Amino acid sequence: MSLQPWLMPTWKLLAPRIDRGELPHAVLISGPRGLGKRDLAEKLIAAALCEQRDEAGFACSRCRACQLLAAGSHPDRVLVTLEQRDDGKLRSEILIEQIRVLSQRLALSSQFGGLQLALVDPADCMNASAANALLKTLEEPSSRTIIVLVADEPARLPATIRSRCQRFEIKLPGHAEACAWLEQSGLDASLARRVLETSLGNPGLALQASQQGALELKASCHSDLKALGQGRAQALHIAESWVADRPDERLWHAAVIAREESERLANGGAGELGLKAGAGIAELAAWFAAANRARQLLSSQVRSELVLLDLLHTWPSARRS
Repeated sequence: MSLQPWLMPTWKLLAPRIDRGELPHAVLISGPRGLGKRDLAEKLIAAALCEQRDEAGFACSRCRACQLLAAGSHPDRVLVTLEQRDDGKLRSEILIEQIRVLSQRLALSSQFGGLQLALVDPADCMNASAANALLKTLEEPSSRTIIVLVADEPARLPATIRSRCQRFEIKLPGHAEACAWLEQSGLDASLARRVLETSLGNPGLALQASQQGALELKASCHSDLKALGQGRAQALHIAESWVADRPDERLWHAAVIAREESERLANGGAGELGLKAGAGIAELAAWFAAANRARQLLSSQVRSELVLLDLLHTWPSARRS
């Protein structure tokens, strides 16, 4: 077993605590999506349940506990995550009923006589009632229970929950380390640099981008936004085409495009979208923030077409700049 290199410093903090029986009752693993937080959490749980850990502290994959975990049937491992609604779509929130079931489960003794481990992922998607219910469980910890929370946006968790967890924040690796990892993953150096730039330095997202035609998708979004700012395209038509093809990814690229254009103008360079420094920089900064908020709305009950249309109507006009 192994982890991405930027996760190993955190692993080296956690692994010895498993051997010493000193894992905290509640662990919060946070950081940008795509950096492997969930892989780290799963390996932590596997190691804590394993009967024969290796020298690096990873699970052996051979013992009874590891075999049961691989089969998804270990009785002392509990997962709380987003569930399907009656219509088959994934819920956008973790509900209080799920946390109540978790609390009842953790109140029982371990079936193997060791630790019980619960994974709440994504913890930042708990609604207020679910978060309050989890808080009660965290306030009355069991010595043989460990709850691991994974969150892309930990600020969405109540401060009372964050304060009761030992937090391990995963940060973006340096550019050289990220490029080296992408090249080890099979990308040539030029492609690695380009997709890493597109993904704002996030190597996990960059690897996904290289496999999903992200550069071409970003170029398409760039063309749409340029045409929109110059009055050669209508927001409605662009919204309709975006909602029909990977709207979340398109919004990600659109936000990156706005940020890159703002940085070019702020550094005195020539913009690529026909905007000018001054008011254009402020408008792009505001649009970048609005695009990120719009991405969150895509998973809500608001119609995606309206979310995109409202956002695109605010794209800065090159003619006005």
